[in-house]
Amino acid sequence: MRTAARSAFALQYWCPCVFALGISVLGAEWTQYRGPYFDGSTRDSVRVDWNKTPPKTVWKVPLDPALSSLSASAGKVFTMVRRRVGSEDREFLIALDGKTGRELWSTNLDLADYPDGGVGNDDGPRSTPTVEGDRVYVFSTYLRLHCLNRDTGALLWSRDFVTEFNAPVAHWQNASSPLLVGDLLLVNGNAPGGRLFGIRKTDGTTAWRNHDDAMTQATPVFATIAGRPQVVFFTQSGLVSVVPETGAQLWRHPFNFSTSTAASPVIAGDRVYCSAAYGVGAATVRIQDNGSSQSASQVWRTRGANQNHWATSIEHEGYLYGIFGQSIVSLRCIDMANGQQVWAQSGIGRGGIIKMGDRILGLTESGDLIQVAFNSGRYEELARFGAVRGKCWNIPIVSDGRIYARSTTEAVCLDIAASAPATPLQLLAGLRPDGGIEIVATSSEGPIESSRAGRVNLLFSDSLESPAWNRVPMAPIAQDGKLLWREPTPLAPSRRYYRTSETP
Repeated sequence: MRTAARSAFALQYWCPCVFALGISVLGAEWTQYRGPYFDGSTRDSVRVDWNKTPPKTVWKVPLDPALSSLSASAGKVFTMVRRRVGSEDREFLIALDGKTGRELWSTNLDLADYPDGGVGNDDGPRSTPTVEGDRVYVFSTYLRLHCLNRDTGALLWSRDFVTEFNAPVAHWQNASSPLLVGDLLLVNGNAPGGRLFGIRKTDGTTAWRNHDDAMTQATPVFATIAGRPQVVFFTQSGLVSVVPETGAQLWRHPFNFSTSTAASPVIAGDRVYCSAAYGVGAATVRIQDNGSSQSASQVWRTRGANQNHWATSIEHEGYLYGIFGQSIVSLRCIDMANGQQVWAQSGIGRGGIIKMGDRILGLTESGDLIQVAFNSGRYEELARFGAVRGKCWNIPIVSDGRIYARSTTEAVCLDIAASAPATPLQLLAGLRPDGGIEIVATSSEGPIESSRAGRVNLLFSDSLESPAWNRVPMAPIAQDGKLLWREPTPLAPSRRYYRTSETP
């Protein structure tokens, strides 16, 4: 199945005859660290039969050092690099043409100095850019939050938490990425007295500042847990969950901290998993809603085991899959219910993984892309492809039928589209006099052929965070070059999201 629409919309009912229409871009773009769904997954339609038809290399280009991963939007790919300027190393945000790999622009943002050692001469920036609309946001090594124009790289606004608040830079410096939720960027600015920040994306002003929990290198995560949308920070004191719009605490859970941790929390239903290396271990807590607040209770805790150094795991059907270990690392499957290891596979190195449909897509430390089955019984490698040379301490991304991956020396674009993309469809909606919903699909490239009606499905979900999208049980009507659905009024919930998919 291939996705034909690049957006979804939500209907909100205020009274029987009035509605508000809100647009929420879904598409197949990978616009921030951990992807569009905040969980390291893509729902893009891709080709997985690599043994029969290997990925096609669209371009491969040399790249300056960095440990950052990539983001992709509007035909551009964004990442950080370290470059020499005179006698000083500097951090640059760069934009590459998604079709050719040609560098479109670069912007000098911060000092590139990593005094703690241990990484090597290919050390570099660690944060991943976040993209929305015509803007790119990045959180540099020395706690400077920048907003740039997506098309030109021009700096629009910047915040320096060290200068403004005398915020200390953590050991190993910052590696976390800005989390964009609604109109706010969520970061731990490490400013004593109020370290967690909600920053307005439009002008960089502070919407809220709260909680005195010292930073780690872990990027915060957005999810709906026990019915409440929230952002979970992994701090030196443990897990801290806040309301995104206000910073008000929903719950917290203590977790001991050692030298550093860069793995984000993993959220599955009402459970939250966190892990740190250097002998710390891992834990899973269960979140319960208490009406006016929420609480966390520990499900299990391991010490010195299940250690994620910096690569964040992914969850699938109650199991965690990820890169575990510190001096000796392996790809492992862990039962999230009890923390027990099911299997381990060496030889992957300190790479990273994401969820690509019904399988794992991994980037090994040496630059191979691997497909691995979600198999809770044993390691099952489905395909392997040599993608890049150099050291890979990050994740690959999938955007519009392509894999983008980088090492400390080069970047690559691989075509894995399932088929030629269909013309994107735009969705419009309205309420009929009888209370039902009328949904219309149009194309910017002219009338939609009536023969296409049999291939286009209308899908709905009650939550953007839900992995499940259900098919509206009716075929569209082809009428005047458009496709038309007439759906009865949904009784619950009050908000519903729609998108289309199309079979070849």
